[in-house]
Amino acid sequence: MPWKPPPSVDVEALPAGKWWDAVRAASTIGERALKALGDETGAVIQDKYGTLYWLVEIGTATSWHLRQVRILTELADEITYLGVPPASWTRGPKTHWRVPLSAGHYLTDAWKLWEALAEADRAEYGRMPKGRQLCYHCQLPTDEPIPVDAEDSGSDVGKVTYACPPHAPLYSKRRARTLASATATEHEGRR
Repeated sequence: MPWKPPPSVDVEALPAGKWWDAVRAASTIGERALKALGDETGAVIQDKYGTLYWLVEIGTATSWHLRQVRILTELADEITYLGVPPASWTRGPKTHWRVPLSAGHYLTDAWKLWEALAEADRAEYGRMPKGRQLCYHCQLPTDEPIPVDAEDSGSDVGKVTYACPPHAPLYSKRRARTLASATATEHEGRR
């Protein structure tokens, strides 16, 4: 491997964009993507909050726009750091290697990761609405609207309520029904 974590006794902040870029995914999206990738995943770091981080080749993920996904890379005027645990830390609950770093699991193919994350985004949140939406909680526009509630109007889904990523967890007990899930629910008689 061209890179391995430095020997340390604790998590060490390392600069993204030097050996690899990192793709950060919230736990709900990340878990679905990890399952979809299966053995095709590279090494994955999981922090104590459940957030997952994949290592990818530098510059291969910079234009991605998915909800609850961030790209950690070196920017022209800013350095981004990732907390990297020692290679021996392979169990939680603290930050650890969810998929241990090895010759067979180092960098994840960015295209395969994007496909898995995009599918996880659609499965978790439904189709991305066109344009910016207002967060119901803070009333500010968001480019990452997460549906948190949907009103039924007959056989179609009516008004959808959105929240920005920081406020979406406030609505975790209420689950939005996408057009597909609303149709499936009606078809199955579960209304």
